[in-house]
Amino acid sequence: MARTRPPAVAGMFYPASGAALKATVQRYLEPPPTAPVPKAIIVPHAGYVYSGPVAGKAYSRISSGALSIRRVTVVGPSHRVPFRGLGVTRASAFATPLGEIPVDQTTVDTLLSIPPVSVMEAAHADEHSIEVQLPFLQVILSSFSLVPIVTGAATPEETARVLDAVWNGADTLLVISTDLSHYLPYEQARATDEATAAAIERLEYGDVEDYDACGAVGLRGLLLCAKRRGLRVERIDLRNSGDTAGPRDRVVGYGAFAVVE
Repeated sequence: MARTRPPAVAGMFYPASGAALKATVQRYLEPPPTAPVPKAIIVPHAGYVYSGPVAGKAYSRISSGALSIRRVTVVGPSHRVPFRGLGVTRASAFATPLGEIPVDQTTVDTLLSIPPVSVMEAAHADEHSIEVQLPFLQVILSSFSLVPIVTGAATPEETARVLDAVWNGADTLLVISTDLSHYLPYEQARATDEATAAAIERLEYGDVEDYDACGAVGLRGLLLCAKRRGLRVERIDLRNSGDTAGPRDRVVGYGAFAVVE
């Protein structure tokens, strides 16, 4: 039976009203740049008041691909359910206040043949790391299907194998959902996140530790893929919650990056 995964954090991480949500996303977006559409973007996943301005800069980079991008794979960490491997879902669609997005079940079937991918409905049920990316995609893209993947414990090689399977052509975008450092004092967080951003730009996936980025599993896999394919990473923005809407005694870091040829 077809099943839609309902929004879990509407009204908490972002507005529950469709009109207010669309207006909020549009406020964070910038005019389409002249730069090429990236193959992948790395974006934060906190509440929009905190990370929305940073995420919006990354999503602005895909605006010129609105008519060509037809499939989006979003990879985010499982914050609540620990498990080994990477998890997909049998949901037929994901819903937000802006409507439903169909899940590409053909691709999901392909991924289930790749160890260590398995169906992890519990990990998807209340997870925000994928959900908060969807309204940005819905506002920018005309129509697309979704491949949602949550990560547990996995090696860079395992994750890269999965990303290779969904890489495809220019019609496919990869989104890696991750925040950076967590709950450090402002200046310490800036230094830590600067080191992490430099490692990302160098494609040095081995220099990104779990405590550097909550989505490190997906991030390391993407950097390994990019390195093997001769791609490069462009830094778009690097800030933290102390720069956007929070106090500076304990902050969370946010980075926006584009992976381009």
